[in-house]
Amino acid sequence: MGDADTTSQKKNDLPLTYADYLKLQELLKCQRMSSAMHGPPVHDEHLFIVTHQAYELWFKQILFEVDSVRELFRSLVLDESKTLSILNRLNRVVLIFKLLVDQFQIIETMTPLDFLEFRNHLATASGFQSLQFRLIENMLGLQEDQRVKYNQQHYMKVFNDPESIQLLKDSLIRPSLFSLVEKWLERTPGLQVNEFNFWPKYQKAVSIYLNENFLFPAQKETDTKQNETMMAEYQKMMDTFQSVFNPETHQTFLDRGERRLSHKAFQGLLMISLYRDEPRFNQPFQLLTLLMDIESLMTKWRYNHVQMVQRMIGGKVGTGGSSGYQYLRSTISDRYKVFLDLFNLSTFLIPRKYIPPLTISMKRTLSVLSNEQNATSDDEACNEEENEHPPRPNGEQEKENVLFA
Repeated sequence: MGDADTTSQKKNDLPLTYADYLKLQELLKCQRMSSAMHGPPVHDEHLFIVTHQAYELWFKQILFEVDSVRELFRSLVLDESKTLSILNRLNRVVLIFKLLVDQFQIIETMTPLDFLEFRNHLATASGFQSLQFRLIENMLGLQEDQRVKYNQQHYMKVFNDPESIQLLKDSLIRPSLFSLVEKWLERTPGLQVNEFNFWPKYQKAVSIYLNENFLFPAQKETDTKQNETMMAEYQKMMDTFQSVFNPETHQTFLDRGERRLSHKAFQGLLMISLYRDEPRFNQPFQLLTLLMDIESLMTKWRYNHVQMVQRMIGGKVGTGGSSGYQYLRSTISDRYKVFLDLFNLSTFLIPRKYIPPLTISMKRTLSVLSNEQNATSDDEACNEEENEHPPRPNGEQEKENVLFA
């Protein structure tokens, strides 16, 4: 007993090595080729295993980063000092996904004929059974009802062990990154009536923009056919904007899965995008851009996977029993985009010259100057705001009312 304790103590006294720290002896023994267990080893199976293990390691890091970002978002008031950490971690996820997209170039050095040499040894093993990728989807906020069924079954059916099933259930119970970002957007400063009251100002600005650029030119057009075309374009633009002006119509798009964000959150998203140059909106805009980058790269990863599968097995059934290429192709549609509204946002942007000017108080709210530098009496601020928007002559005021009608 004493000899065993002494041996253990001596081993613990040894300096930590690179191999020990990274557990390389265990890690590098994980590449066991199935082909070698049934005959001569197939050379390219080793590449196949290493590539997919590398994917899973990077998936683990993505889960680690996104989970930490979710924790930072969970507070009712997001500490702005934490925003830089969020940006750094999301940017890290972006770079990892870029790496994963490029990694397909390595596995595609294997030809379809090379793959056929060991494909039968995979049995029912399939990439669809990647637990970590399903966790990433759930953690980001992919809706359950938007998933394409796998062999006409719920995706959880491919997992048999209780631990995996519990992890998937837990990932659905905890707030997703999407839901946390949505609540954060709903708290965007400037949306409330007693603040800047952005939404009615934006609607008026859109009315001016559409009138000056579409309605008035159409009304001046003397050619009947051209006039009809221009009026149709104006009406189409008006209908598009009305779909976000009206909360009930917006809800209809939500019910159809064509939008994801609540009406209030969409207002916050739009305000941040239009006033992105304001100091306090600069980092939130970067954050939203990174979310869109992650979504784009996930779509590219899915697309590259689809192309690789078609290249390797054509129209054959997948090893997991799915339709293979046909199933995977269905996963690169908009229904799999979590932050779909970020991609469609440009539809509702207006040129800078039409963006409603910020009031003095709102300008101060969005600045990063100290309170002393911003110290201005309420009376002075009111006077400055009145000077910014002096009363217009009656004729101009009547014209403005027509534009906003």
